[in-house]
Amino acid sequence: MSELASVAIRPAAAGDAAAISRIYVETWRTTYAGMVPDRVLVGMSEARQRMRWAQWFQRPGGEFCIVAQDQGAGLVGFASCGPARARPLAGAGIKAAGEVFTLYVLPDFQGRGVGRRLLGGAFQGLADRRYDAAVVWVLAANPARFFYEALGGRRVAEQEERLWGTRLPEYAYLWPDLSAALAGDLRMKKRH
Repeated sequence: MSELASVAIRPAAAGDAAAISRIYVETWRTTYAGMVPDRVLVGMSEARQRMRWAQWFQRPGGEFCIVAQDQGAGLVGFASCGPARARPLAGAGIKAAGEVFTLYVLPDFQGRGVGRRLLGGAFQGLADRRYDAAVVWVLAANPARFFYEALGGRRVAEQEERLWGTRLPEYAYLWPDLSAALAGDLRMKKRH
């Protein structure tokens, strides 16, 4: 059986809050070291995140979460999505955009196609909810932005967010046609 065959993408449930919290904290600490203040990463707590995710699952609305579950390791990644937040996307010509708010994969499972499958599942969920386009906001210093570029995301906006007393530049990546993105199976494009 291939590595990816052992990973299933499925809708998240309230009972997944603890595992999602563990993934969230671990990936923040490994991904954002040097990008956000150390005190933020050190101060993260799985218990606090578990309470936030438990509350998230109780909220009504158009947001949803999917998880990547490995047969042996349990949950190894997740993505949360919903209607695009009011962010500067002027001039992009979008009618109904959804947003991928979070997409995190445990470090040991990165580079194995799990993130690509999660993004595809997120896009399918947005398309099922009648969104025509999708956007992802990424810290400019985050190397994951190249993952989104390789999967066809077009950088369409930038902004600076002020968090924790720090200015954090962000880029927006847009897929203006979800049906085309899904039909292309989100294959990695060669970078020049």
